[in-house]
Amino acid sequence: MGKEIVVEPVTRLEGHNTLKVKLGDDGTVQDVQFSITSTRFFEKFLEGRYCEHIPRITPRICGICPIPHHLTPTKAVEDAWGIQIPPAAYKLRQLLQNAKQYSSHALHFYALAAPDFLLGPMADPALRNVVHVINKMPDVGAMALKMMDFGQKLCQAIGGKSVHPIVAIPGGMKKPLDETVRDKFLAEINDQVEWTKKTVDIGLKVVEDYWDVVANVGVVPTYYVGMTKNGVHDIYDGDIRIVSPTGEKFDYAPQNYLEALGEHIPEHSYATHMYYKPAGYPEGIYRANTLAMINCSDKMATPLADEALQAMRAKIGNVPHHTFAYHWARLIELVESIEVIATLLQDDDVVNPDCKTLDVQPREGNGVGVTEAPRGLLLYNIWSDAEGICKKANLLVATNHNIAGIEKTLMHVAKQVFEDKALEGLKLPEPWIK
Repeated sequence: MGKEIVVEPVTRLEGHNTLKVKLGDDGTVQDVQFSITSTRFFEKFLEGRYCEHIPRITPRICGICPIPHHLTPTKAVEDAWGIQIPPAAYKLRQLLQNAKQYSSHALHFYALAAPDFLLGPMADPALRNVVHVINKMPDVGAMALKMMDFGQKLCQAIGGKSVHPIVAIPGGMKKPLDETVRDKFLAEINDQVEWTKKTVDIGLKVVEDYWDVVANVGVVPTYYVGMTKNGVHDIYDGDIRIVSPTGEKFDYAPQNYLEALGEHIPEHSYATHMYYKPAGYPEGIYRANTLAMINCSDKMATPLADEALQAMRAKIGNVPHHTFAYHWARLIELVESIEVIATLLQDDDVVNPDCKTLDVQPREGNGVGVTEAPRGLLLYNIWSDAEGICKKANLLVATNHNIAGIEKTLMHVAKQVFEDKALEGLKLPEPWIK
């Protein structure tokens, strides 16, 4: 009869997710299925509503990335209506997006990834959690909490709320950052930069200790999708870039996302599997998220982050396919986010009240907005009628980009575990904590 192994839930990000591994009677892997709850009902939920109301509704899709789900549809409405926003609004949105990136990446590393690495994958699951890590490493735990708190409070200061923001409107931002509040965050920025550097040091030590695992487990060549601005890493604005397994790059305007992501995606985007099939190239699965963004970028936007990127590439290549390197890539993005925050907090445009345009007129149109959420590319396509009512909406979220890539990777690792017994000979370090 074989055996079925079920992990439920894998994560509750953008839906209730389930992993199933099916084994045959002989112990071989027959199938791996990664199932998610589709948020497609949100597309129907938006129909018939005023387009300017959409950015207030969509952040409810995800508690981890409500900021991208706020800014991306706003950009889509602006594209549909032909709106240009003031420079102050652009910088405020960049600051808001990077504040969320900083908080989310710190949360992921310390709360989700670190317990498995610091205690070791064979440790008691009841102990592999952030509470136990904080109890055993209080200094590191306090630092992690302060990093997450800084990002969330900055999101709240700009967005009105940290989880369900209310500040972005078609035409800009409702209000600037208060100057007194800006100065308060500026006073904390040096500590945040130092804590980010310490986090990178911890991450690099983890990579070194677990190198046998990083180099041998889940190394799966795929295509990658991300967003870059003139080839430079950018999480708020830019073009869609596809990178082949061998490093060839293809750039597309956001409005050409169907061409970019391949002919296999239907007009309403929630396909079970998503593929990339450029002209003249073999069909291939693509992945999003941090490693994909790093692979898509020629360079990072800030000096410390770019230095970290070059160190990573010197170790594992320009287009690494190491699944465990997603953690490493996340730390590089963490560095860039705090560097961008530090620069923007010193820019007086973020306290400039000239952060919205009054020249906003609804019109019939079709607009696309793209940002890079913490888990990967986020895309909104919104159709508006002449009265500014949403006729149709098409959403592509990071989780759905990754379904096929996750299943491909899980199949590969499952075969390593159950068939090849490849993990039995891997070198694992002594746990940092018990």
